[in-house]
Amino acid sequence: MDKHELGKGLAVVTGASTGIGYELAKCAAREGYDLIIAADETRIQQAAASLKEFGTSVQAIETDLSTEDGVDRLMEAIEASGRSVDLLMANAGRGLGKGFLDQDFAEARKVVDTNIVGTIYLVQQVGNLMRSRGEGRILLTGSIAGFMPGSYQAVYNGTKAFINSFSFALREELKETGVTVSCLMPGATDTEFFQRADLMDTSVGQAKKDDPADVAKIGFDAMMDGEGDVVSGWKNKLQAAVANVTPASILAHQHAKMAEPGSGKE
Repeated sequence: MDKHELGKGLAVVTGASTGIGYELAKCAAREGYDLIIAADETRIQQAAASLKEFGTSVQAIETDLSTEDGVDRLMEAIEASGRSVDLLMANAGRGLGKGFLDQDFAEARKVVDTNIVGTIYLVQQVGNLMRSRGEGRILLTGSIAGFMPGSYQAVYNGTKAFINSFSFALREELKETGVTVSCLMPGATDTEFFQRADLMDTSVGQAKKDDPADVAKIGFDAMMDGEGDVVSGWKNKLQAAVANVTPASILAHQHAKMAEPGSGKE
């Protein structure tokens, strides 16, 4: 029997209205998992309607996952389901382009609160439930952006460096508990991320990007296999490897060429 057939349960996916999160939810639904999906926009309801075609139950929660209250709302829905969470895919994330001093601080704070604060608060809540029963799988969406100083995306790259690091630390802490922690580290992916982050006039915004369905499948399989981390795509693997041996000052300069406003016109 394939290991993916070993019992179906409940999967929770955040940031699941579009992009990688939606594709992760599809992966779980295809495997027979019931879903609780969450995002901070009404389109999460449309995503839920589409996901029901796989024949599993789907509950959509529209909530702001950058706040503790928003995460609490999701946890209340999980508790009300009477189910244990078998898979947690903490994918909710937000980006922001332009120079840090030119950014609206409220928007920069929202990136930190979504990518870090809300994420680790949710992981602590669900992780404790998983540890108490001795089983569960957690997938965090990091990024290869976390390997390099993100000139003109300084806050975003910093948050992904945090998530990459946090995932490895938590994995080590939970290694004897029956709970696995995996980190998906994609590169530029063809989602609405770049429009939302106001990066469409940049080189990276206009470059060819990876298919979110492919990225999600790689991450989902890594989680199910209990792998610690996975970088999706050979170009991204090469970029990550080079970043590990390149001085930070050079990486920051290289990133500026990709993400500086107007760089897409050059």
